[in-house]
Amino acid sequence: MQRVAIIGGGWAGMAAAVAAAQAGHSVTVFEATRVLGGRARALPALDAPGAQGAPVPLDNGQHILIGAYAECLHLMETVGVDPSAALLRMPLSLRFADGKGIRLPNIAPPWDAVWGIATARGWSPRQRLALMTTTARWMWGLGGFRCEPGDTVLKISQGLSPQLMAEFVEPLCVSALNTPAAEASATVFLRVLRDALFSGRGGSNLLLPRTDLGALFPEPAAQWLQTQGHAVHRARRVQAIAPQSQQSTQSPPSSGWTVDGEAFDTAVLALPSSDAARLVAACAGSEQAAPRKALCSALYDWAAVAQAMRFTAIATVYARVPGAQGPVLESPMLALRSCTQEPAQFAFDRGVLGGPPGLLALVVSAFEGDRAEREQQVLRQAMRQLGLPALELVQTVVEKRATFACTPALQRPSNAIAPGLWACGDYVRGPYPATLEGAVLAGTAVGQQLGKK
Repeated sequence: MQRVAIIGGGWAGMAAAVAAAQAGHSVTVFEATRVLGGRARALPALDAPGAQGAPVPLDNGQHILIGAYAECLHLMETVGVDPSAALLRMPLSLRFADGKGIRLPNIAPPWDAVWGIATARGWSPRQRLALMTTTARWMWGLGGFRCEPGDTVLKISQGLSPQLMAEFVEPLCVSALNTPAAEASATVFLRVLRDALFSGRGGSNLLLPRTDLGALFPEPAAQWLQTQGHAVHRARRVQAIAPQSQQSTQSPPSSGWTVDGEAFDTAVLALPSSDAARLVAACAGSEQAAPRKALCSALYDWAAVAQAMRFTAIATVYARVPGAQGPVLESPMLALRSCTQEPAQFAFDRGVLGGPPGLLALVVSAFEGDRAEREQQVLRQAMRQLGLPALELVQTVVEKRATFACTPALQRPSNAIAPGLWACGDYVRGPYPATLEGAVLAGTAVGQQLGKK
């Protein structure tokens, strides 16, 4: 049994903690804030009243899961969450308020995609045929859902009309990768499509949280760990990590690590890449690491790759429809036509997802520009496109480093930093973009790797 320190209580960190505990190790989680969940967490309740004067429940962003996210669903069940109750399942839909767009039926793949394209509204027969041809090329190109490493999503979509790009490819790409099609990695995009379309019936379904993001996994995971005797420390920001001291520089390297002076056999950095890079670089310059040239070199190299990653923002504008007593939108989620002056891509009716009636979440992926200006643009856009007479602003949440820019041939750091020192997070080397599934897969992989030691 190892003593394992998990530094960071986001989805990746809690997944690593659960996997390490299942492998029989003693786990201690250190979270810098009082709220677990990282970039997918619940926010403190607002003073603004919702239904019956209750505080408005908000998250730091509107997240979507899909049916193919098997590890997320497995972990929820492990810690006592019932996914069927916590998540609203619906077929993949990129429909707009005017009824145009695509909606997949609840049938086996790939016939759900074929039928959805064939019956899409607002697209001409020629456009539907072009999309059928393009998706067939994606499915079978270079052996199936493969492309050249340097290809962008825009490149593999050549031949599609501007309307199809605007109403299908761009919304799908920006929701999955938070990166515009002209810059986004086609390799990662096709991997997500492959898993969604061929992971079995329901793999492409959208899973919309009915509860706050903390209650969806991180908080139940903490309760599960504590019930089994493991420790979860909140408001404990780790200041330094260091390799355990050795008798001499000639002795075999030790894999033990100290976390703010406390000794552990293994340390796992479940932090944003920039925070992890700072801790690792500072460790490399410490007096404990300095005599070990090979260790210092490995630490500096890893920190350099992690620090070089570029990130993009997501803004969520929460707004209320005055006087609403029931559902506001015809579907819990609708696509919005996005352009420079109308930047939001999606609208969610939080009133049917566990929130008070009339509460909307309006999402701007790949967010740029002045916050106040964008906020007003989004409110005007929602009123115009959704046919709403009025909207009252509740709060705008901007997650500045929401996801890494998922560009072609991106160099991502390994999860192995040095003997006994690991990293996990959606940014480490792997097949997925910055998603909840990518985060928990990274965490579980590290936790299971510890079980092999």
